[in-house]
Amino acid sequence: MLKLTGSLFDRDAEDIRAVSKVLTDVLKELCGLTVVTGGGKAARHYIDIATRLGADQSTLDEIGTEASRINAKLLIITLGSLAYPYPPDTLEEAVKAVSTGKVVVAGGFQPGQSTNAVASLLAERLSASLFINATDVEGVYDKDPKRFRDAKLLKKVSVAELRRILEGSSTYAGTYELMDPLALKIIERSKIPTRIIKCSPECIRGALVGRDIGTLIVG
Repeated sequence: MLKLTGSLFDRDAEDIRAVSKVLTDVLKELCGLTVVTGGGKAARHYIDIATRLGADQSTLDEIGTEASRINAKLLIITLGSLAYPYPPDTLEEAVKAVSTGKVVVAGGFQPGQSTNAVASLLAERLSASLFINATDVEGVYDKDPKRFRDAKLLKKVSVAELRRILEGSSTYAGTYELMDPLALKIIERSKIPTRIIKCSPECIRGALVGRDIGTLIVG
């Protein structure tokens, strides 16, 4: 299970193509791969506009979900015949799509669920051997690396410690952090090994083939 940060889709088309090439190459070694995409700047842009127009939080979640599904379609286009032709709408539909042997690329499913939570649920339902969350940072730090120059990258972190580090993170639409509370709860109960890495072709390739990259969530 691979979760791709929405910021990947804020970049140039060649960045998306580079990640797609890594997935295509690694598929020669993997038995299966499922991907969930975030919403990125497009989601935040429309959520901001809808907020100023008076939309409630569930509507804002729906807008973010639609943006993530558009990003999923971009990756599907890039993967071509290797991919299931459209993003599934529900967990059940995603599981059926996986049975086709194609790479299933999903966005969000429903209000109140981040794409991190969707990826966690899919990983649990599919009994994934590894959940990789490709983000905007190298992994989990003991404090915000954007604010503190002495922030230390943690090679391993427990769910409890990560929950403490992320305590106070916003759960409003478009503001989800590395892992929101629901995603952490699913990871904790499913006990699926989870790795948080930088969203770059090199890191994604390394994590998919089992290298010790980023931060491993344990216990």
